[in-house]
Amino acid sequence: MRAPLCRLLLSFLVAVSPLYAAESLTGFPAGQATKQLALEARHDAALKAENLKTWMRELTTRPHHLGSPKAKENAEFIARLFREWGYETEIEVFDVLFPTPKTRELSLLRPFPFKASLTEQIIATDSAAAALAKESLPPYNAYSGEGDVTGPLVYVNQGVPADYEVLEQHGISVKGKIVIARYGGSWRGIKAKVAAEKGAVGCIIFNDPLEDGFTQGAAYPAGAYKHDTAVQRGSVVDLPMRPGDPLTPGYGATKDAKRLPRSQAETLMKIPVLPISSADAEPLLKAMDGPVAPAEWRGALPLTYRLGGGQTVVRLKAEFHWNLVPTYNVIARMKGSQFPDQWVLRGNHHDAWVIGARDPISALVPLLEQARVFAELAKTGWRPKRTILFCVWDGEEPGLLGSTEWAEHHADELRRKAVAYVNTDSNSRGLLSIGGSHSMETLAAEVAQVVPDPQTGVSVSERLRSVRLVRGTADEKKEFLTRKTMRIDALGSGSDYSVFLQHLGIASYYIGFRGEGRGGEYHTCFDTFDHYARYGDPDFSYGVALAKVCGRITLRLADAEILPFDFNAQAETLNRYIADLVKQADTLRETTDTHNKLVADDRFRLAADPKEKFVPPARKDPVPHLNFAPLLNAGKNLKDGAAAFHKALEQFHAANRLLGTGETEQLNQLIYQTERALIHEAGLPRRPWFRHQIYAPGFYTGYGVKTIPGVREGLEERKWTETQEQITHTAAALDRLARQIATATAKLKE
Repeated sequence: MRAPLCRLLLSFLVAVSPLYAAESLTGFPAGQATKQLALEARHDAALKAENLKTWMRELTTRPHHLGSPKAKENAEFIARLFREWGYETEIEVFDVLFPTPKTRELSLLRPFPFKASLTEQIIATDSAAAALAKESLPPYNAYSGEGDVTGPLVYVNQGVPADYEVLEQHGISVKGKIVIARYGGSWRGIKAKVAAEKGAVGCIIFNDPLEDGFTQGAAYPAGAYKHDTAVQRGSVVDLPMRPGDPLTPGYGATKDAKRLPRSQAETLMKIPVLPISSADAEPLLKAMDGPVAPAEWRGALPLTYRLGGGQTVVRLKAEFHWNLVPTYNVIARMKGSQFPDQWVLRGNHHDAWVIGARDPISALVPLLEQARVFAELAKTGWRPKRTILFCVWDGEEPGLLGSTEWAEHHADELRRKAVAYVNTDSNSRGLLSIGGSHSMETLAAEVAQVVPDPQTGVSVSERLRSVRLVRGTADEKKEFLTRKTMRIDALGSGSDYSVFLQHLGIASYYIGFRGEGRGGEYHTCFDTFDHYARYGDPDFSYGVALAKVCGRITLRLADAEILPFDFNAQAETLNRYIADLVKQADTLRETTDTHNKLVADDRFRLAADPKEKFVPPARKDPVPHLNFAPLLNAGKNLKDGAAAFHKALEQFHAANRLLGTGETEQLNQLIYQTERALIHEAGLPRRPWFRHQIYAPGFYTGYGVKTIPGVREGLEERKWTETQEQITHTAAALDRLARQIATATAKLKE
């Protein structure tokens, strides 16, 4: 029933909601809006899907992981394109630590012998087969610890902290043992990190077919999904601690940079970690003893999922070549005509784990097409008011290396000049996904109302709205029925925006289409041109749609008279986050009281299965009174200050006032520097690299965001003194933001 209802709703939206044709645009005086929309229409009309297909084919002929010959060739090819189009272009090189496998071994010793193959079956009919056989790295986890370890095997589900609480209740410890975890629930590095914290000596990670294997569809090449020998590679560097080169914390990894000894690099994993296929995981899981795993821990393999921890013994060995390798960042510049020292950055990475057609080339080729069309527009007389930098990063996959080292090296200049950073990473058919700084939420919503969805003809915003109204949760339906404009998500980590937003305080976006090109090729040797051209975005129409969205956003940031930052939207969102924290504290207090009552009444023991060993949980410290008044007051002051700014802006436009070039430059600098106000130089507790007080990856989520992270994680980890301190720090950041906005308001009124 859902599909016909969705089509009916889309038909209704087409009939009553034509593509948004703005009479005015945020950031542009009335007389300039029409001209700007005409420029954007020319941009969209000049985009060519065949270019995306041609470039993807060129960039995906061979594996191009960091340090490979093809990675350098691709960087040189991309730089050559930019130079042909007229950009001032350079390849900036940083030397980073990148381990590659020397030894990978995994054996089951008891109750019967089995040796894992640790290989992927190469599909002979794929056009990349010959190159894969010759040049690809084998499946492994970069920045794993080294070691030759033996121990009982314990199944830890998705390997997040809550899973270990379940094991503890079953009386199972992982100390001195080797854990096996399935992908999902958190970023892979968290699984290894938590295992090490709990005392495990090794970690194995596998893809269960429940997630992206035969339960979802036919395996490649018959279908898009993962077959049983496919392995998801990936880094296990401690990304929530900090991304970038492990040996150069906080500064660029130039050739002559001072480097830490590897033994002092805090982001390297301490225990050996190895990813394996479901084919290699199945014999291990079949051999396990112990209690049957909880229902929600069970996957789709034909076996009884058990917790282990007893007689099943495995041996894991991992050794690596620890080399410094060059990252080749391509930086192409189109100088601004009026404000050359205000920079709009547009970025995507070019390195992959293997062939990388979807990740990252599917989003890189729209960036290249966007840059080509900008160059064509420049030939007709248009020049951006602000400087535009197209940045194509290397070394993203191992740990956001190229972007982080470049931004750390140029940090002082970026703090002065960077207006915003627009990031992409991968793309496919589906729905628009935008995350970013909420001061730029209105800009994203306006652009999303203009760009048509390739399949339906309605705007990408309206298609997203229709799907959420039909398929969403009750809260999502209520949100989309009562709110006219599109929200954007908060950003955690896992792509190249991290250093710009969370370390330097530069307003950022992360944009892509996803959801209908789903498959099982992620970080495997099957992420090839053939796979993408069949299952990802066959006609590259969503690549063109991505170029339209990012192109229009970039053009508006580059050409707006007054930068289109909406502080009302930002204040509304931040106050929602504050209210959610207060609610979280109240809920935590209630659940703690209930838990302690159940412990006192011995309810946990009475509810346990008497046939199984069970260790009831301990009493928890009660939640004390926490003073949220500083945060609530700061939120109100921010809301009032944002309203005052936008009232002054309306009056400014109503009076048809114009600013001189110098005044405009000063006002806009005040506006884009607002994101810097949310930076606390001391950083977050136990991870000083992450300085943004509103957005950060969770300490135990990796990619997933924690908003107002210092306070939220203090509550989650039950660190009450720290929570109160972080309330003060965050309130101070919001007060800095309010003062910066007030300064911009005063500038408008001068």
